[in-house]
Amino acid sequence: MENKKLKDLAVRTASGVVLALLFVGALLLSKWSVGALFAVIIVGGLVEFYRLCSKKDIEPMQSVGIASAVAIFGLAFTIFLQWGTPATEMTARIVLGAMLYIMLIVPTTFICELWRKSPTPIANIATTFMGVIYVALPMAMLLFVPQILVGKWSPWAMMAFVSIIWINDICAYLVGVSIGKHRLCERISPKKSWEGFFGGLIGAAGFAVLFGHLLGGNLAVWGGLGVVTALAGVAGDLVESLIKREADVKDSGKMMPGHGGFLDRFDALFIATPFTLFYLIVTSLS
Repeated sequence: MENKKLKDLAVRTASGVVLALLFVGALLLSKWSVGALFAVIIVGGLVEFYRLCSKKDIEPMQSVGIASAVAIFGLAFTIFLQWGTPATEMTARIVLGAMLYIMLIVPTTFICELWRKSPTPIANIATTFMGVIYVALPMAMLLFVPQILVGKWSPWAMMAFVSIIWINDICAYLVGVSIGKHRLCERISPKKSWEGFFGGLIGAAGFAVLFGHLLGGNLAVWGGLGVVTALAGVAGDLVESLIKREADVKDSGKMMPGHGGFLDRFDALFIATPFTLFYLIVTSLS
């Protein structure tokens, strides 16, 4: 049993390193590589989400959901590319076209459901757009975290934010495996413990302050960022566990050995991003 745990940890660590290298490489290469990486995460996460929903006899419109997600992300990415520069007429036309597409896709989805003859039309429509809101919107919002955090696009600020989420996960896992005894939310995730929760919270806050120091930021704001990110990240992990429990699966997919699928790896990021942006906007106003 001990050998199996060590083997699982080794596989998890190795695949985690590969993912981290891909993520860092995309961030450092260009804004376009960042957009491509995020687009892959969005599509992969949506495919997994819709597959989980289909296990409960719900029939979300996968193609419509992915098309809507791509449109929303395309709109956000266009603004991201133009951030800090005067808006051009072409940019305005692209943004207007994307907004119009998004506004048309919603009633079109309702109309399409009329001919599907499904016994669960409302659930189908709801899960189609819930996937977009759950996966695509946070990834679109993530593009702007560095701009709000340090005032401009910075791959290092983006790396710091994502690292806080991963450090929270790693510290919670290590502390939970070592001394975890009191269950955090046994009904949804039996292995999570309060000891692991506080271990992750302390680790995230501590490293956030370190990142703030390295980037020359306000240490109090960065410390608060670590706390908010860790709390929301744990909630994101539990939300995805709830979805998997409903679908009666262990992993959302097989994207990474030892980590499962896209939802398994980025679940904390999906929930943490909007809370983090809200926190940063509020602190920037004070």
